[in-house]
Amino acid sequence: MSSSTSQSGRRPEALAIAAAAVTVVLWASAFVSIRSAGEAYSPGALALGRLLSGTVVIGLIWALRREGLPPRAAWPGIAVAGVLWFGLYMVALNWGEQLVDAGTAALVVNVGPLLMALLGGWLLKEGLPRRLLAGMAVSFAGAAIVGLSMSGGGDASLLGVALCLVAALSYASGVVAQKPALRYASPLQVTTFGCAIGAAACLPFAGQLLDEGARAPLPATLNMVYLGVFPTALAFTTWAYALARTTAGKMGATTYAVPAIVVLMSWLALDEVPGWLTLLGGLFCLAGVAVSRSRPRRSRDTATTTAPEADGVSAEQPARRAP
Repeated sequence: MSSSTSQSGRRPEALAIAAAAVTVVLWASAFVSIRSAGEAYSPGALALGRLLSGTVVIGLIWALRREGLPPRAAWPGIAVAGVLWFGLYMVALNWGEQLVDAGTAALVVNVGPLLMALLGGWLLKEGLPRRLLAGMAVSFAGAAIVGLSMSGGGDASLLGVALCLVAALSYASGVVAQKPALRYASPLQVTTFGCAIGAAACLPFAGQLLDEGARAPLPATLNMVYLGVFPTALAFTTWAYALARTTAGKMGATTYAVPAIVVLMSWLALDEVPGWLTLLGGLFCLAGVAVSRSRPRRSRDTATTTAPEADGVSAEQPARRAP
């Protein structure tokens, strides 16, 4: 196989990794903004304000690019992802984190990527590679260490734990529903209409948003808008782009880098110096992501003697093939 063919085969995978990295960084930044906005806005109002901001921005981009409506075959996945991930997940997570300490929230919510890998292996026939499972186990342990080390000895209510579990289940289910939709629609179409459907599902909180918005300080409102523009409109689009080019399990494993980046951002932006246990947990998170996204040496050794599929390009892009 020529070097030019090898490089062209690796380029889509490199772009997918870059898109996933943008997503992870922006989702990590969301935790800092949620801390500010959550002091002035209730869980449902914050979710609605975030989704409305995101829908306006990404809707304008969609209109300017003239991508049109998604094909009919994509709508079931978009609708399920919109209700479960964009809507229910955000409300449940905002509410749950008000009732439980950070350690419990980290432990329960980070079940989501594990559920995503299991559901993807079962429903999407992606399989469960040993490296993926091993990496996710290491990352989950790291996320739990980070959460517990930063919990501050808070209390966990039964309702709070249940809400965090609902968030984890809706997150995993939404991603698995979104994956098939990307076979028919572009990442921008999937994100635009998923965000709009999530906003529509949160409209019962419109009264709270209006009342709290009138009293909220400007920084809290700006943080809510930031959440809609960057961690939602931009990050969910780069997520969909990467998801279309890899498996749901690997994308879920990648999100385990978020706790490590949150620790770093809190250190730099909030001057919250992490303890050694927190740093150790962050290293575990990153190490697990590296393991889960690695490929067996066997595939690299055979790359020069087989078709581009040996580089993992075809296997990592099931969304490009029609069912």
